[in-house]
Amino acid sequence: MRQRALRLSLLAGAIVVAFFVLLAAYGDGAEEDGVEAKGARGAGKPAAGSVAPPARLTVPPAYDTARGWEITGASPAYALAGAGTATRLAHLESATNNRFRLRTLDPSSGERAWEGTPTRALFAPGLPPRLLDVTAADGRAYFVTWSYGKLDATAPAPASSDTIVSLDVYDAVTGDRRRVEVPWPAAPVVTAAGSRVLISDGKATGAVVDPATGGVSRVEPGALGRPKGCRDCGRLTELRAVTEQGVLVGGAAEFWVRGGWFSRTVAPTGTAPASGVLSSVAPGRILARWQGKKGAKDTATHETWAVHDMTTGKTLARTHCRRPALAPVDAPQPALSPTGRYLIAGRLAFDLATGKGHCFEEADGTGPLTLTAVTDEGTAYGAALARSVTDALAGGGSPVAVDLTAGKPEAVALAPNVRLPAGSTAGMGLFPWTDARDRPHLTAYAPRP
Repeated sequence: MRQRALRLSLLAGAIVVAFFVLLAAYGDGAEEDGVEAKGARGAGKPAAGSVAPPARLTVPPAYDTARGWEITGASPAYALAGAGTATRLAHLESATNNRFRLRTLDPSSGERAWEGTPTRALFAPGLPPRLLDVTAADGRAYFVTWSYGKLDATAPAPASSDTIVSLDVYDAVTGDRRRVEVPWPAAPVVTAAGSRVLISDGKATGAVVDPATGGVSRVEPGALGRPKGCRDCGRLTELRAVTEQGVLVGGAAEFWVRGGWFSRTVAPTGTAPASGVLSSVAPGRILARWQGKKGAKDTATHETWAVHDMTTGKTLARTHCRRPALAPVDAPQPALSPTGRYLIAGRLAFDLATGKGHCFEEADGTGPLTLTAVTDEGTAYGAALARSVTDALAGGGSPVAVDLTAGKPEAVALAPNVRLPAGSTAGMGLFPWTDARDRPHLTAYAPRP
């Protein structure tokens, strides 16, 4: 698991590098900051810093392609932070001299908000920083850009003491920036699913960054508060997030919050208390897999998936699924609707208000859906027989929509050429795509009245 996390982190960086290489190759006509904002229906270019009118893509009928906005030529990575009218979408744009600028907008209108000062990442020249969002305990939202490397790019091969994780923490509303530098000896895993930023080695050593103050505290393997009687808690130990009670830690089986709760004490009814496996995390939420109690009639063929509150461990929603014939290579990655009521993860969907969950697959466990986005109204989008979320967004599988508010939600087929949304915010559907010149776009459409 740890090696996979590191490989995925490096792969994500390589993909972003490829995008910027392509941007450089096709940069004619771009603004100085590397962004071309040419509307799909207009012959001219909006003023620098503006957002273009959207292209007319083929999307689910719930979205109006005449109402929205579009960003062209920016990094394909984006982040969302805040809530209600204070929601901001942030993305990275290339600037001069291998620098990058964080820009934000109001996702409901596309109107530009604040922008950051261009900075250079510590990665190889031309590689942008990574982008995260985090909400602190007091509810204030932040965007975080980070990179890893040595401060002096011209120095000889660095010793472990020469390398750092450099973070720029931006207030999502005001744009105020704080620089935090954390000495770090090897390639890090940086996450922000809890109320603070967690830097780890993919194992049991970490550092916690408070976005509100910039304070850094270290986490050592010997101070994880491993629960008594948990034999598997000492194997494959991995730091996963930071809660208000402490660090969330997972082992080969079972998981816990240092100084807080233990998975064995919050197991869903009808499951074996010592069987919980921490699968993946989303902001404030944990997705876990549980086995049935010994002797239950379907324990060998089925398993329970549950969403837990990250702070308390409380079970928020659950569903009973047939085990797949072949275990997937990667754990399903959860995504929340804008208000946090609905959570999707691969073939799974949960209504956290009612506690209900659903497995979208055939009775024998075959033909599962892969869900890509869910709205506050409870409509989930995805594709049948897609290999992954990335494959579904690229056109793999057969696109579908699912009404999670129905008594028995069922997938409804969409037109085969429909593009699926990758996210939803402020009522807008977000559609990333790449044009014939290999330039990335992010298009947002409003829902139909």
